[in-house]
Amino acid sequence: MTLETGAGMARSLMGNLIVRTVLLVGAALIVTLPASAAGRFIGGGFGYASGGFGYDPYYYGGYPMVVHPNAGQVKLDTKIKDAEVYVNGAFAGTAGELKSMWLQQGTYNLEVRSPGRAPYAVRIYVVNGKTMHVRPELRVEPKS
Repeated sequence: MTLETGAGMARSLMGNLIVRTVLLVGAALIVTLPASAAGRFIGGGFGYASGGFGYDPYYYGGYPMVVHPNAGQVKLDTKIKDAEVYVNGAFAGTAGELKSMWLQQGTYNLEVRSPGRAPYAVRIYVVNGKTMHVRPELRVEPKS
């Protein structure tokens, strides 16, 4: 065992104090990291989740917001869900499946057909970033 002089002992104590301080600050950061990360968590990738306790209306995630920068949205408003939808003469699906469609900007021929009803045909112009509501009037055809 060696005896240290006053200056050597002071350096040793100072080194121990710095090491302890660095370890203490590092441990404090590691302990608080999970708490700070919880406040920024976005549940399920949708919406916003708060880091507080208690009631949170977005706990299960919000509604996904789909943004199509080079497309416009066309929404079909009809009560006849089995009506067939055609875009430029091609079958696109039924009105129940296609509550809304994203189409690139341009002009389209939209047809909605249902058995026993008069077909609905309209020419639409889709604009990027805008929503167009289409309300097809599918009148019952009189039997002859």
